[in-house]
Formats: sequence, structure tokens, C-alpha cells
Amino acid sequence: MNVSSRFPPLGLGIVAALTPSTWEVHIIDENFEPFQYVDADLVGLTAFTASATRAYEIAGIYRERGTRTVLGGIHASMRPEEALQYVDTIVIGEAESAWESVITDFEAGNMKRIYQGERLDPAEIPFPRRELFHPGYTFGSIQTARGCPMDCEFCSVTAFNGRTYRQRPVERVLDELETISQKRVFFVDDNIIGYGKKAEKRALSLFKGMIERGIEKDWFCQASMNVGDNPDVLKYAALSGCRMVFLGVEAESAAVLHEVNKSLNIRMKDSYDEVFRRINNYGIAVLGAFIYGMDCDTPETLRYRTDYILKSGVDVMQTTYLTPLPGTRLFTRLQNENRLLYNMFPEDWDHYDMTEVTFMPQLMTPEDLKSAMDESSSRLYSKTSIYRKFFKTWRATKSFTTAMWAYTSNMNYRHVACTIPE
Repeated sequence: MNVSSRFPPLGLGIVAALTPSTWEVHIIDENFEPFQYVDADLVGLTAFTASATRAYEIAGIYRERGTRTVLGGIHASMRPEEALQYVDTIVIGEAESAWESVITDFEAGNMKRIYQGERLDPAEIPFPRRELFHPGYTFGSIQTARGCPMDCEFCSVTAFNGRTYRQRPVERVLDELETISQKRVFFVDDNIIGYGKKAEKRALSLFKGMIERGIEKDWFCQASMNVGDNPDVLKYAALSGCRMVFLGVEAESAAVLHEVNKSLNIRMKDSYDEVFRRINNYGIAVLGAFIYGMDCDTPETLRYRTDYILKSGVDVMQTTYLTPLPGTRLFTRLQNENRLLYNMFPEDWDHYDMTEVTFMPQLMTPEDLKSAMDESSSRLYSKTSIYRKFFKTWRATKSFTTAMWAYTSNMNYRHVACTIPE
């Protein structure tokens, strides 16, 4: 994938910041170069589900040499018994409250097998040690809040970060933004505007604070469909440098949205295009994310979804297979129904990267679903479609810079699809 679609490992940077200054810390980042053994006293790893097998492999290299290993992150938190077979220690949940104990116990020679992180006040999140990140990242990244009160069947955010929306102090976020060297920034929050009027007011304070401090960044974020409800939110987001908003649209069908419990989108389904138009009016592109493979999907409904994406006001088109990740109700349901196509864990976790069919669909075969996705990718990411979206974005936003953001993003997705004809 293009380097512009990679983002620094914030979690490792935060853990490094929590490590005593008497320790020498290095981050090995396989986004840029293959792992090569480096001597160490303690090795900490993190992994999403699709990279868990690789994390176990690297841990094994160090364990063979007698080096202690500790694994954290969302996969280990969702599959602790599995992870403990491959590493010496795991940290479950958010690491900020646990890492000091890990280091203290290691230095005393009595590390525990399991440490349970607590969900602390986000004001206690330290600035990551950005000087340890690989210099090749074109985007900086920052987190302003954690947690999500929504309950989407396919999402594990709630299981990991909880249902309470916990916000970092605005001044703290602004201070950290001033330490980011990159011109372009990704706000990694699952929803930058949050939930309710109080959170909306905080988002406004953040955007206005960026303007007042002269923090000149081009940035993008994730938000919910109600991001267009308050014109001031869009106005000040744009003035502070927002170029693109990621929206989890998922589907154009109420039946599909009901299936995955996407309640906000159900309420707003008939006003999708109005939301896209409002966002575009402020010079901001819409990255619309759609899911293929819900139980009520058929090749015909997926063809219609592709038609909708092409005709809609979405500027950047993301399509992924519905993927049952551990920790989600979706994974539990499909596992209980014996519908997982890959269940030899941990080696089969490699398949769970959202680019493969990983379960038996209800109304079609896995081959039908793959064929429908291949057809969709060919249509969405043809050069003709991408050029049309580019000119649509330029007209709608009146910003060549924003249109180029959209164009580059669509080309990245084209590269992921791999088999697009010229």
C-alpha cells in the first residue's frame, strides 16, 4: 500500500513515553523494513488481529534466546488465552495504568503473566515519543478521545475502550498537535465530534483552538453521519484544515443497517446525500466506507450498492468484506453457527484483514461474494470512475487540494484491489 496510507504506531509511542528515562527504547516498525533481530532485555509487541501471527513469530525468536516478551493491543485483549501460549506476559486493555507495574515487576525479576489495564481519564495519556517513529511517515497521528456508546455488531471498539466517550482536554490536544512535525495529520478517534452537544462543543473548541494558535495542518478524521448537523462544526473544521471526513456509511439499505445495529445511520438513511452535500460545501471530501457480505446481501443487492456508491455524493470509495473480528458479537455469532471458513487459529488470523471472505454468507456462496466484490472493485476503481469522482469533488468543494486528497485516496484503494484493469 502507498506510504501515505500508513500511520505511526501511537500505542508503541505512548508505551515508550511511559517507560523510565533510564531505559533505552527502540521501535522496530515493519511498515517500512522487515524485522531484524536486535538484542534487548525486554521486548514489547502490539498487533491487530491480522498481524497477530507475525507478532507471535517475533516473540518466539526472542523467547528462544531467553528474552522476556510482553504483548498488548486489541487482539491480545480479545484472545488472552491464545496470546499467553506465545508470549511471556500480556497486557489486557489500555496500557497506561499497567505499564509502570510491568516495568517495576520486570526489574524485580517477577513479571506476572497477565496485567489488566484500566480505562483511565484520557487527560493522563502522555505525548508519544514521536522521535522514535520511522521518519518515512507522511502523516502524523493523534488521539483526542476514546470509547464509543454505539453497539455495532461488527465493531470491537466498545469491548476494548468501553461505551463511555472519554475526551482529552482540548489544551492538551493542542499542545501535542504543536509537537507533530508532519504537515498532514490523521485524528485516529473513532468519532471526532463525539456524542451529544457537550462533545460537539468540545470539537468546536478544538478546531477554533487550532486556528487561534496558528496550527497549520491539513487533516482528516472519522465521524458519524450527524457531523453535518451543525454548520459551525463544518465551518471551523474547514478553517482549521480539515480536508476529508471518514464516514462509516456501511450500506444504502435499511435492512442491512438493522442487521448490524447501525442505529444512527438507519435514522439518517434518507438524508445521506444531503449530509455529503453539506460537508462538500465547506471544501471537505467525504470518504464513504461500505461493507459487502451482510446476511441479507445477494449478488444483486451488492451490484445495487456499487451503483449507489458511484452515483452518490461520496468522494472516496472504500469497500471491505464484513469481517468477524474476535471480541465482536459478529465473531461470536458466526463461530457459534459454524460459519467461519478459517478457524485454525492463530495461523488463520492472517485472513482476517477485511480483504478476504472469511465466513459462509447466508444467501450466496463465498465464491459468489468474492465475484461480486471483484466486479465492484473493477467498476469503482477503474480510472474512469476515479477521474469522474475527482472532477465531482473539485466541483462540489471548489478546492483542487481537496480533490487531490480524494484522488490519491481512491488510487490507494485501487492499489489494494490489485486486479483492476487499465
